[in-house]
Amino acid sequence: MRLLYEGKSKKIYDVGGDKVFVEFKDDITAFNGEKKASPPNKGKITAKISSILFEYLQTNGIPTHYLHRGERGFYARKVKILPVELVVRNVATGSIVSRLGIEKGSRFEPPLVEYFYKSDLLGDPMVCENHIIYFGWANEEELSRMKDLALKATQLLTDLLALAGLRLVDIKYEFGYDESGQLLLADEISPDTFRLWDEEGRPYDKDVFRKDLGDVVETYKEVLRRLEEALKRLSTS
Repeated sequence: MRLLYEGKSKKIYDVGGDKVFVEFKDDITAFNGEKKASPPNKGKITAKISSILFEYLQTNGIPTHYLHRGERGFYARKVKILPVELVVRNVATGSIVSRLGIEKGSRFEPPLVEYFYKSDLLGDPMVCENHIIYFGWANEEELSRMKDLALKATQLLTDLLALAGLRLVDIKYEFGYDESGQLLLADEISPDTFRLWDEEGRPYDKDVFRKDLGDVVETYKEVLRRLEEALKRLSTS
């Protein structure tokens, strides 16, 4: 396999044709890479969670780049990623609290969608729809389609995670075009890219690492266990 790209937590390999292999590293970072660690087996667990959630979304009509599972990752369609991240917020926490003075824990009904320009150099700044269209990062039709898919995916994941006793607080999405020109949900879906709280408000995501709240690998294992149990209950209901 030929390495195409290496990021903070993943490696992307060309495996021929229009396919890639997404390998999850054990690395975990926070605060724009200022805090780093490589806890053993973190990548393997994150990959399994992401695979399960992509499979669930595809089963429920969300088009994604995901194809099938592999060791420490998954196979996917090769896509050209659009330079726009969508963050869907169900509950106020993180940057929006400090930016706008909103009380932590406030619910957004309906969910709030925010946009960020993908640029490590600039720290992924928040942008508005006019910025995105004006600078050609996506057109109006693409933006509408991404927002629609992000909201539908968020509702599906919110309902599934609720069965696992977890609240989906917020989640980041990336989209890209495959070689046939289809717009697909891409990248990953895991506790590295969303926030989860239990009923008491304890985090079950990267905030555990970010804020030194416990063992991040054991936390991710618990998310995986709860997800698998929730899916079993769904399959027998």
